[in-house]
Amino acid sequence: MYENKNQAELYDRLYQDRKDYDAEAAQVAGFVRARKDGASSLLDVACGTGIHLAAFAKQFNRVAGLDLSEWMAQVASERLGGVPVHRGDMRSFELGETFDSVVCMFSSIGYLRTVEDLESAVAAMARHLSEGGVLAIEPWYFPDTFLPQHVSVHALKDGDRAISRVSHSTLVDGNVTRMEIHYLTADPETGVQHRSEIDDLTLFSREDYANAFRKSGLSDVEYVETGGGRPGFFLGTRA
Repeated sequence: MYENKNQAELYDRLYQDRKDYDAEAAQVAGFVRARKDGASSLLDVACGTGIHLAAFAKQFNRVAGLDLSEWMAQVASERLGGVPVHRGDMRSFELGETFDSVVCMFSSIGYLRTVEDLESAVAAMARHLSEGGVLAIEPWYFPDTFLPQHVSVHALKDGDRAISRVSHSTLVDGNVTRMEIHYLTADPETGVQHRSEIDDLTLFSREDYANAFRKSGLSDVEYVETGGGRPGFFLGTRA
């Protein structure tokens, strides 16, 4: 994951060019309010640099974020001003407050390793829901939808700076996928710089997610497909 603010901002710029965060936030808000009319508060778990959270702030009166990374949380906090951004582990966090909706976007849940981790994280999120509150989790891919040996590329020009990202994904151990990612940046002052990372994400099954929701006491559990190459959402309501 990202070790400093510069790396977090590189991630930020690349994905701002690839994703419509406002549209995604509006879609999730629609899912939430179809289950809890008038929902006005939201917690974004694994909020990263806060781009989704900034979009959610346009949809909900009260928002907050949570992230494990110190640098991601710092970038998010600076972006959002007075919005609370907490540091914590999604499997065990306790904020002492509840929200009408809790979300976990961008397949961040896939960084967990075991079904037990998944169940702990879903339980922690469910504990932070108000009565009738809605949990929405965007999963990583499933064992039957992951494409091994998949290659992707994205490049952009940002003023005098050029940024490119290439990745290669493989299945390395049972249900664990490995994504090798390389970044190249070039600007007039520093020239060309390179960094790389390896992200391991788990292919939980649809049943794993649904069972975790039900074990946490959530009702009306369903998986909603969204199309456009995105993984969809698991939804559940606190009775």
